[in-house]
Amino acid sequence: MSDENPKAVVQLAGSDLFVGFSPSGHAITIDTDRARNSAPSPMELLLLALGSCTGVDVVSILRKKRQTVTDYRVEVRGERRDEYPRSYKRMEVRHIVTGRNISERSVAQAVELSEQKYCSVAATLRPTVEIVSSFEIIESPEGASAES
Repeated sequence: MSDENPKAVVQLAGSDLFVGFSPSGHAITIDTDRARNSAPSPMELLLLALGSCTGVDVVSILRKKRQTVTDYRVEVRGERRDEYPRSYKRMEVRHIVTGRNISERSVAQAVELSEQKYCSVAATLRPTVEIVSSFEIIESPEGASAES
């Protein structure tokens, strides 16, 4: 399988329960029965995909800018349309960066670069989803170690 045309496989595993296999061979359970709620739904996976894609970018860019990041979290909220197929119409992405003497300008640039240039998930969603990003910087207490 080429990297240019990856193939994912989703296999029925029970009533409204599936196992997805990524092109790289990793398995994830997917549950569409909200009463059972035993695994993420496909729509929840979209939120995770956007958060992880932009998160990787932002952390990488901040490290290249030699920012001392001691913790980082991305929160993604999605607002869905009322009509079917109930796709997302808006996603809010909040980057929470903890570290020592983190430059607000560096974080703003990292978020913008991810959103506009590097995050392929955002680029895929953007034609039909409004993506709104924000960030917060938390000063790390003395003695906290930086991520390597």
